[in-house]
Amino acid sequence: MFRKRKSRGRLNRKTIQRKPMIPRLVNHPAPVVSIIIPAMNEKATLRGVLREAGQVHPRSETIVVANGSTDGTAEVAEKCGARVIRTAEPLGHDVGRRVGAEAARGSVLLFMDADMIIPARELRPFVESVLSGVDVALNGYSGPVNLKDTHPVVLAKHALNALLSRSDLTGASLTAVPHALSRQAAEQIGLEALEVPPLAQVKAILLGLNVRAIHTVPVGKLNPVRGRRRENGKRHDPLTTLVVGDHLEAVHWLISRQGLRGGFGDLGRQRSKVR
Repeated sequence: MFRKRKSRGRLNRKTIQRKPMIPRLVNHPAPVVSIIIPAMNEKATLRGVLREAGQVHPRSETIVVANGSTDGTAEVAEKCGARVIRTAEPLGHDVGRRVGAEAARGSVLLFMDADMIIPARELRPFVESVLSGVDVALNGYSGPVNLKDTHPVVLAKHALNALLSRSDLTGASLTAVPHALSRQAAEQIGLEALEVPPLAQVKAILLGLNVRAIHTVPVGKLNPVRGRRRENGKRHDPLTTLVVGDHLEAVHWLISRQGLRGGFGDLGRQRSKVR
């Protein structure tokens, strides 16, 4: 006769869910590509952004310009292996791009934002085009143009390219990431011009650089809406005001170099005769 063994209850083990490990970035000692990412309080998305950045090119460095961050953004970037430049005060993304470009060592400068996780396969065309001879590789995203009320930023981008006799670019602009520049082109334009992207674009085209819309990443669908508020009962978007102002600054610079008509002729009108 066999004694029945008391069945032991199964251990109630809770499944431990762990965050997926992100391989640590390796910054090449002699990088071909410098990936520049301004970031302010972007801890929530930064790991995913860096994961994709690390797969763009085997000889790359990733630079995070952590400006004005209070949520641990810089610490996350360091933990993932990025080169981190810290500033206590917010700089704005465009100023952050200049800071990153000044520290970069690669011959190709690829610019990204820290709040949009864009797959590496969508980033590589910009790098490859610059390595193949393009000076400024733009995101071909032009924004929605079939709406009843076209957004002021979309209008500004199309108008500026038309003024530059580059209607082929439609609304492609250095205002939109991702984009890439050769180091030589960035230095010809002047790294300080990166602080005002439309101005950098005007300078690049007037210098005769090879500026092309390379690949379209629909960032309008990816970019989070921020900072909108109501003033006098109307919705106010300070980012729109900033970007439209950037385009006006670019037009002002164009006129200062090309004359009041921006280089366009007056078709023989003798207006001075009646003054």
